[in-house]
Amino acid sequence: MGEKEKLILNESVEAPANAVKNEANAKVPWYFASGFLLFWGLLFFAIVIPFFYRLPTALTMEDANKCEFIAERAYKKLYTLSNIGAKMLGSKENEIEAVQYLLKELNQIKEDSLKDYFDIDIDLSQVSGAFALKTSLRMYQGVQNIAVKLTPKNTTSESYLLVNSHFDSKPGTPSAGDAGFMIVTMLEVLRVIATTKQIIQHPVVFLFNGAEEGALEASHGFITHHKWASHCKAVVNLDAGGSGGREVLFQSGPDHPWLVKYYKRFIKYPFATTMAEEGFQSGTIPSDTDFRQFNMYGNLPGLDMAQCINGFVYHTKYDVIDIIPLASLQNTGDNILSLVRGLANATELYDTEAHKTGHAVFFDFLGLYFIHYSETIGICLNFCIAGVSLILVFVSMWRMSALSDLSISRIVHWFILVLIVQAISFVLGLALPIVVAYVFDNLELSMSYYSSPLLMIGLYVCPSLIGLSLPLTIYYNLQGNDKISTAYHLQLALHAQAVILALLTIGLTLFGLRSAYIFVIPLIFYVLSLAFNLLTTLHDRGYAWTGLLKASQIIPFLYSSYLFYFFVVVLTPMGGRSFSSSNPDLSIAFLSAAGTVLSFGFLIPLINTFRRPSIVIFTLFIIAALSMYLASSTQIGFPYRPKTNVQRVAYLQVRNIFYEYDGTVSKDESGYLFNFQDRREEKPLLGTNVNLTGLVSIKSKCEQHMMCGMPLYDSSYVLNRLQAKWLPRLEPIEPPALTTLEMLNKTVLNSTTVRFEFNLEGPPQMRLFIQPYEDVLISNWSFLGSYLETPLTPPLPYFISFNYGINSSPLNFFLECSKPNGDYNVPMLQLGVSRHYIGNEGDAQSVKFASSFPSFATLAQWPALYQRYIY
Repeated sequence: MGEKEKLILNESVEAPANAVKNEANAKVPWYFASGFLLFWGLLFFAIVIPFFYRLPTALTMEDANKCEFIAERAYKKLYTLSNIGAKMLGSKENEIEAVQYLLKELNQIKEDSLKDYFDIDIDLSQVSGAFALKTSLRMYQGVQNIAVKLTPKNTTSESYLLVNSHFDSKPGTPSAGDAGFMIVTMLEVLRVIATTKQIIQHPVVFLFNGAEEGALEASHGFITHHKWASHCKAVVNLDAGGSGGREVLFQSGPDHPWLVKYYKRFIKYPFATTMAEEGFQSGTIPSDTDFRQFNMYGNLPGLDMAQCINGFVYHTKYDVIDIIPLASLQNTGDNILSLVRGLANATELYDTEAHKTGHAVFFDFLGLYFIHYSETIGICLNFCIAGVSLILVFVSMWRMSALSDLSISRIVHWFILVLIVQAISFVLGLALPIVVAYVFDNLELSMSYYSSPLLMIGLYVCPSLIGLSLPLTIYYNLQGNDKISTAYHLQLALHAQAVILALLTIGLTLFGLRSAYIFVIPLIFYVLSLAFNLLTTLHDRGYAWTGLLKASQIIPFLYSSYLFYFFVVVLTPMGGRSFSSSNPDLSIAFLSAAGTVLSFGFLIPLINTFRRPSIVIFTLFIIAALSMYLASSTQIGFPYRPKTNVQRVAYLQVRNIFYEYDGTVSKDESGYLFNFQDRREEKPLLGTNVNLTGLVSIKSKCEQHMMCGMPLYDSSYVLNRLQAKWLPRLEPIEPPALTTLEMLNKTVLNSTTVRFEFNLEGPPQMRLFIQPYEDVLISNWSFLGSYLETPLTPPLPYFISFNYGINSSPLNFFLECSKPNGDYNVPMLQLGVSRHYIGNEGDAQSVKFASSFPSFATLAQWPALYQRYIY
């Protein structure tokens, strides 16, 4: 051994001993500790936030000669489309005005197109059909689709790319964001492709569908009935859960990773994550898109993309064009134009089944770069990184043993102890924010961050940091081990964090979750820094290794905080429409905690490299306490603000009429049926001008009557019925039309079966509840047969939703009931009919009642007539 090597070895052996003697002096002064955390906070606000909201420069009409997506042109079209107003299925605005406007724009594009390069076919169709969705049957009649086929000249391809969005809306919203934004994006993308000489290989079908908001009816009608549907091989579905900002890719495939490859190649401003895909498909997000219909009924793979920023205005009257920046249209337009062109030249469209090779793992980094790989590669990568991390942790402990003149078993013994402490820290980091959320909910202070998101830092992030740091700090203050240095002990804590992430990675990968990649990212960079430190003497030189560790955690910190900030931004407004039975604070607290643990897991233990680390913990306590005070005792914690962060109040102006078997009326009541959309229910309204005296739960009605004896509008009303509330009204509500269900015939088919035939007329939105008595079986009917075979789950009856568009023909249907004893002169079934007059303000008293609500409330209400019959 040379003199140089001996000198290095001697220095390495002496380093731990010197570290033990001088570690107190090596620690950084305490006043730098808060600056350490402040640095990471500034990194988040200086990099993550700007990149999250970053948008490109919008092109104006002055740039029209560039043959690119022109945001200003799309914006002008959005102005006209949104000014039509609410476009409910069956309304004049949706069925006539919106359709005529879109046809006008499409015919102009056809006129301006390069006819030597493209053929354009415009097809306006009406379609009727039915499908089962969850526990209900969705029937639709005369809904309209505008399909435009752009075919390149001389093409031989019969494989089409489908691009879809919807122009209809929820009640009372101009729907500039959902999904007028995507409709005008499609118009402009079609215009650019049709007027430029850039060749595409496959025909592209642009579907402007007129019925999504009810129950995805128009997309079902297209994919099951349209003449072009069988040629469509892949779909790009465009929707919205917000207004403005960037569009996110939140569903892909399934089982077609080549689509993600094209996304990476052609998208200019990527924004995507596998975690969003798995979260959406798990059903935890209260929403659905047309992508479901194309995939389920057409077996189409594709990409599902949506606006997701500012979900506070989603499905409200404040979803207006004024809040949408031009740059947002440019961002989405550039992306969709490039993607459609790319997919329209994809060779995979010729035979998509041949490329069905499993799922993909994908995510973007700050919108700058998109990463994707197959699920198989992801599994191998996860196991390899986890395995390497465990090996390097053992090598590090062996190195500590060798240089500290201690047995490896002693080092492992201390490591196990530190692992237990770190596991406690990990659990507390996740649990403390959830405890805060639970306590605030019990104090009826949920959603206090709804209008003041910075409160989340004190309510959830700081408690998480306290949980992460407190056990370890106490341990280091109490442990009296002077055999190895505190620097070595601190490394053991970080190794413990690595072991926890490695075990989580292995476990989630075995469970089949592709989202396990979120644990791999910080683990990879920790492994790299640890490997470098082991290859040098930094590993054994006091706290010298911390510099490289801090640098290595910058990218994981940026990504983890960026990812979980995205989920918090998306899910926070969803808490305002997740209904009163769920506590949205728990999910927000958990996401905040998970983001904090992943972002700071390898960083927060480093406060122990400073003198008096308790100062940091005390500072976190102060911030948390101050935030809790502001959230609970000041107006800052009140969730709602006019126009920007409104409380959603959904109720029906109800007239209930119960007809008995002999035709007599046993009940005729009027009132307001409230289906409160968030956790706070009516409490914020108390003390305002609205009079809610007499408001009661309908639980007792649900125990007595089929479907609570109420005109439950949709699945949200049905699922939340036990939390719904009833405000009686003395003066009868006058519905716009007082019509009845007409029984046309009652025919005995045989000794055990009788047929009832009915005629139903009414507004575009009607509902049927059918419940046979115990000894009666509905053996046949005119509705979808497969739904009849679905077993009833009492107390729920058969629930049939019937919506119509341009065709208002009456619904004629029959029911065949079987009864073993053949006695048909007794009650056999209950049939409830509800008619919803959406868009009608109601009678004078209802209008006065609606006007009494405070400015922070936005209403979704209309008259509804419910009639219960017994046959």
